[in-house]
Amino acid sequence: MKNSKILRICFVGIMAALVFTASYMRIVIPLMVADRNAAIHFGNIFCVISGLLLGPVYGGLAAGIGSAIFDLTNPLYIADAPFTLAFKFMIAFVCGKIAYSNNREAKDVRFNIIGASAGSFTYIVLYLCRGLFNDLVFLSLQPAPALVMMGQKALASTFNAVLAVAVATPVFFVLKKALDKNNIKIF
Repeated sequence: MKNSKILRICFVGIMAALVFTASYMRIVIPLMVADRNAAIHFGNIFCVISGLLLGPVYGGLAAGIGSAIFDLTNPLYIADAPFTLAFKFMIAFVCGKIAYSNNREAKDVRFNIIGASAGSFTYIVLYLCRGLFNDLVFLSLQPAPALVMMGQKALASTFNAVLAVAVATPVFFVLKKALDKNNIKIF
């Protein structure tokens, strides 16, 4: 197939659907505040794969859109959808930016792992900072309980990040090999 924007847009849709679906596969971790929780889930794996497969912009769009649509389908997360769109976009954007910089085209395993780790770390920082701000300002929690909640969220987010890097990197190469074998060139 020839390079085309239509093909890229189709892959954005496919990856967004995979991010959305994988976000449903979760283990919820209840936190101290009844209406909030953290979760271990598989959505971030596909956010990283999106960045590696589609590059920073298209991968970011797939990760952000798929995750935001997930949030829009759950009343618990609906208010978070705009932040999720931006934060999950950043996972794939940072990952893709590093994996594709200097004409690497996501072919260097080391830089794919560095990109996946940096994208996941970027998400953790954004997510935890926003969560701490919300807990202190909007929920009027005292600093100690807010920090305890942040610690619980940090554990789940770190687990998600490690899982995403460990699974997404080898899965990407399997997908890339299949695409190459079938002469499907996204870029």
